[in-house]
Amino acid sequence: MKMPTAMTGHVRYYALSIVVPLLLLAAATYGVGELILRWPTGEAAVNRGLAADRTSLLNTLTDYGTSLSDMPYIVALTVVGVIVFRLVHKRWRESVFLMASVWGQSLVFLATTELVGRHRPPVRHLDPAPPTSSFPSGHVSAAVGFYCAIALILTSHIRDRASRVAIWAVAVAVPLIVGFSRLYRGMHFPTDVIWGLLLGVCCVTVAARAILYRREERRPQLQEAERDPHRVPR
Repeated sequence: MKMPTAMTGHVRYYALSIVVPLLLLAAATYGVGELILRWPTGEAAVNRGLAADRTSLLNTLTDYGTSLSDMPYIVALTVVGVIVFRLVHKRWRESVFLMASVWGQSLVFLATTELVGRHRPPVRHLDPAPPTSSFPSGHVSAAVGFYCAIALILTSHIRDRASRVAIWAVAVAVPLIVGFSRLYRGMHFPTDVIWGLLLGVCCVTVAARAILYRREERRPQLQEAERDPHRVPR
C-alpha cells in the first residue's frame, strides 16, 4: 500500500531534521571519545585537586546539585512538563519538543557511552558509579536537554525582559551546577562534562529547529503560496 503524500513528507522532514543530525552527533561523540582514550589529557589532576579540597558542606551541596539531573527526577519532570504544556497550549508542539530534546540526548548518550568505555576518574567516588562509561556525562547532557528546553518554551510565550533573563539564568546555571557537582564527586573528567554540555545544546537546537520553530521558518513560503495559490511552496 502506497503511503499518502502528506505522510511521506512528514517522515522525510523529521528524518532529515532530527534523525540524521542525531546520528551525526552520535558519530561525533563516539569519535571524540575514542580520541580522548588514545591521547592522554592529564585531566585526572583536576579531579585529584577537587578531591583533596572536599568538605562536608560541599559534599552535601554537590549531592543536591547532582540530584537536579538524576534520571528518575528528569523522567518525572519531563512527563509533568509534557502534560502541563499540552493542557496549557492546547497543542502538542511544546510537549513534543520537550520530549525530543530529552530523549534525543538520552539516545545519543546511551548509544555512545556503551562504545567508548572510558573509566571513571581515579579518585574516591561520592556516588555509586553507574555501569555506563564516564564519557560523556549523561547527567550534564540531560540537564541541558531538559532545563534549556523548558526555558525555550517559556520564553517563547513571555515578553517581559526581566522574566526571560531570570528563566535563562536558571536554565544555564543548573547544568553548570550539575557539571561541577559531577566533577567534585569524582564521577567525571572535565572533558566528559564539556562534551555533555555540547551534546545537550546540540540536541535542544536540533529539536527546536525541527519542532518548536518550524512554523516560523515556513511562514514566508506559506504566505507566498496564499498570495499565489498556483505556486507550489518549495
